[in-house]
Amino acid sequence: MKIGFDNNKYLETQSQHIRDRIAKFGDKLYLEFGGKLFDDYHASRVLPGFKPDSKLQMLMQLKDEAEIVIVINADDIEKNKVRGDLGITYDLDVLRLLDVFRNRGLYVASVVLTRFADQPSALKFEKKLKENGINVYHHYTIPNYPTDVDLIVSDDGYGKNDYVETTRKLVVITAPGPGSGKMAVCLSQLYHEHKRGIQAGYAKFETFPIWNLPLKHPVNVAYEAATADLNDVNMIDPFHLEAYGKTTVNYNRDIEIFPVLNTMFDLILGESPYKSPTDMGVNMAGNCIIDDEVVCAAANQEIIRRYYTAMCNQTKGIDHNDEAYKISLIIKQNKLSTDDRVVIAPALEKAKETGAPAAAIQLDDGKIITGKTTNLLGACSAMLLNALKSLADIPENVDIIDAAVIEPIQKLKVDSFGSTNPRLHTDEILIALSMSAVTNPSAKVAMAQLPRLRDTEAHATVILSEIDTRTLKKLGIRLTTEPVYETERFYRK
Repeated sequence: MKIGFDNNKYLETQSQHIRDRIAKFGDKLYLEFGGKLFDDYHASRVLPGFKPDSKLQMLMQLKDEAEIVIVINADDIEKNKVRGDLGITYDLDVLRLLDVFRNRGLYVASVVLTRFADQPSALKFEKKLKENGINVYHHYTIPNYPTDVDLIVSDDGYGKNDYVETTRKLVVITAPGPGSGKMAVCLSQLYHEHKRGIQAGYAKFETFPIWNLPLKHPVNVAYEAATADLNDVNMIDPFHLEAYGKTTVNYNRDIEIFPVLNTMFDLILGESPYKSPTDMGVNMAGNCIIDDEVVCAAANQEIIRRYYTAMCNQTKGIDHNDEAYKISLIIKQNKLSTDDRVVIAPALEKAKETGAPAAAIQLDDGKIITGKTTNLLGACSAMLLNALKSLADIPENVDIIDAAVIEPIQKLKVDSFGSTNPRLHTDEILIALSMSAVTNPSAKVAMAQLPRLRDTEAHATVILSEIDTRTLKKLGIRLTTEPVYETERFYRK
């Protein structure tokens, strides 16, 4: 994979900017971490060279003076909203984040349920958190938010929210995904801190959109595609343009909320320290791009991947806010084509040739390997084996898994588990390969190639089972599929 982003420079410059911002405020700083605090795979995909845990590495340097508050939208719990990159629901991701942070020695203070309205699933989740010793707070929907500033900044607005008890100087506000209400929690806390006589400040660490890249730069466009379900739109920051005469990029929600933030600071400090939403941020990512061509190509690929994901969601009946339609417009406006994704055509050609589902993967050396459906293997299982053999320089006609290993697994699936599909899924074929590696040297060499599949691109001609999708994600393969099922049936798993 070509590198377009200097991660070491990013860690150094970003950490220093955060320290500088902390020093500007008195008793307490609420630092909103936009995007993913941990495993930010979107950033690593569109900025090749960015490490998914970069933000966490920076936070570790401040762990003795920082505490973390995790925010989750109660409606997202009720809707079972899923993190696309991990394939788990937002509430499960909160539990995962709690484990990750605590295992790193970070102090997690509490969880805030935003837009809380006694949703049954949210109440069950709250009960589970409290049973495990986690403090839980409720924040509510405010009418006419964010336009009615007088109502918002009052006891009938932020004043109705629970006050989140915190004990450290730096309070990091994070969430499993966008639209969780992180900024609203920060502003609500500023209101409550002011009423208690505590000088508190706010800053934002948001990777996207990147403020000093052009509005229509592919990296910023990819962010629009990633948040199409939230109705987010990148915009020129009018406040920054007026204050400094410079064009910068922000997004609609931050621009809409800026008058509220200014009112808050006027109330607390007598004068706002910020003249624009861009001023609020501490994002240095744009200064760490070292190869714009590489970054643009990676971002365009992400847009196409998002398009296929949205189309498949539409087929599954879970399209949110016309997500597929919006991303299709982005595709057209940016003159992109599905032909730009090189694994699609070989997969479709193999499917046409065999009359059955097929898959294709592009390896780290640029070589494209396909897989077809057989009596023993599903298309993606065949693709995996063919890819591993290619990486290990094993001839195509050499079997690295004996049929004697596959057949008992098929018999178990059909006779004992009642499966109607005897073909091996990707997880099953990897287990069979690992068993063969004990006695077969070629299988052992093939198994050793698995790490080289990370960050490769793949495409399947049908929507895959959840098992196959999860397995390929765990391997780090960037998968897209055609928005069609292999067979027409009502029940799928």
